[in-house]
Amino acid sequence: MNILQHITRGIIKKSFHLSVWTIEQFYDIAVYEQKARELNELPEGTLGKDIADCLEKNNLHLVPNFESHDLKHVLLDFKMTPVDEIRMQAFMIGNGNYSPASFLIFMFGAVLLPDLWLTFYKDFRNGCKSKPIKSWTIEEYAHCNTSTLREIVLNYSTSKQNQFNMNSLVKAGAYVAIFLGSFGMLFCLPFLFSSNLADLVGAGFPFIGGAVIAGAGLIALSNLAKHRKEQQVATA
Repeated sequence: MNILQHITRGIIKKSFHLSVWTIEQFYDIAVYEQKARELNELPEGTLGKDIADCLEKNNLHLVPNFESHDLKHVLLDFKMTPVDEIRMQAFMIGNGNYSPASFLIFMFGAVLLPDLWLTFYKDFRNGCKSKPIKSWTIEEYAHCNTSTLREIVLNYSTSKQNQFNMNSLVKAGAYVAIFLGSFGMLFCLPFLFSSNLADLVGAGFPFIGGAVIAGAGLIALSNLAKHRKEQQVATA
């Protein structure tokens, strides 16, 4: 691993720690620490116990409102590392989790880790072939055997295989593009009123880029709506 790869992984790690710290400022952490202690009291081999052991091993604790995130790490056997965090998001997008958070985390990691694009694609494909777990919660599965659950998820029957919905992915990607493009435009906007030529040039091109990205998202949504309308007319 070269120095650049070390730096990018360090950036991702610090970004995640900052995000977790920010979330924790708005919640009573004692409640989640008690929940982790309760998980630790479950029998060996259960998902809840394995989650508690994983958190203790990595000196972490449950993140408020993101408890299922740790469930997926343990269930899918992704380590608590920057690389495996992005890999898990690739898996979950393929598995049908089209939340803005998943897309933003994955895009952030994919930009910084181009050397792992093939790995991310394989994880994405594995997610497509696995049993959907985006709605699984610790409360529901903590008492179940981890190995059994993992086998159920990863060896999902072909006859029941989740069909990957490309329209949903495109729609989610379009919303992310609109958000990121709009954010970039708003960020650059104040500099466009500067009397400094360097500011104008430096902000002008990113502003145009943001407009292109946001516009592409809008066009994608428009095409999806048009396609849906054509299907409705065809089936009428």
